[in-house]
Amino acid sequence: MHNPSLYLTQASAALTHVVEVVNEFGEQYELAIPSERALTVYVDKRELITLMTLGAHPEWLVLGYLLNQRLVSGFDDIESITVDWEVGAAAVKTRSGIADLAQKTARRVVTTGCGQGSVFGDMMEGVDQLTLPDTRITQAELYAVVNAIRLQQSVYKTAGSVHGCALFAGEALLLFVEDVGRHNAIDTIAGWMALNGHHSAGKILYTTGRLTSEMVVKAAQMGIAVAVSRSGMTQMGHAVAQKLGLCAIGRATNKRFVCFSGMDRLQLQPELAGLPVRAAA
Repeated sequence: MHNPSLYLTQASAALTHVVEVVNEFGEQYELAIPSERALTVYVDKRELITLMTLGAHPEWLVLGYLLNQRLVSGFDDIESITVDWEVGAAAVKTRSGIADLAQKTARRVVTTGCGQGSVFGDMMEGVDQLTLPDTRITQAELYAVVNAIRLQQSVYKTAGSVHGCALFAGEALLLFVEDVGRHNAIDTIAGWMALNGHHSAGKILYTTGRLTSEMVVKAAQMGIAVAVSRSGMTQMGHAVAQKLGLCAIGRATNKRFVCFSGMDRLQLQPELAGLPVRAAA
């Protein structure tokens, strides 16, 4: 249940848009493509940033963004988040303001990947103080997570061109979110967790995108100790995960995967993988 002390609009928007296309045979037909909207975030009437988003859960996205940027410590710092798609704006009203907001947002870094995100200040600041819960995952649970994503109805299956993130408790899927970029998807999950009082212990994050340094840091800030990706991992993402003891599993498709870090959190069950494929002599 959402906390009644925080007012939120429910301004979800259509996730796809139908357009006329022509293929290589000259055939004309209608095709669904992902929607993309600009959402400018204002905090106490001060413009903060413009996010490009599908618009599925903009209020959760804005709250999660503020949390992962460490601009607020929790939803108790916020009185309301009001989204108006007619003007493409999200107005955030805090209870007591954000101390040193100008200083905290003076340095802006554009992050990697499609659907680029932005972070403010030194992304690595305070990482050393993060302590992750004793979350573990078995190989059987990992396969169940990958299979649940395979079966999930999604914008990607109908329109492509989006990234998805999901939150699991063991094998149980709690939330699946898609957006233009993986940064927005993980921020939306962070906002949902905060609003619904979900503790991070035992939670597993799945993402279709790469495990870059900012994705690893965001997961760790959310208290998530196991992150699974359909894609790979960057060098800096690996270094941060190793430092934090975060279990980072990449290239997870079907029964294949690579555990890059935090191997002690993964209980291997190699008999579940079937026979290895041997190269021909």
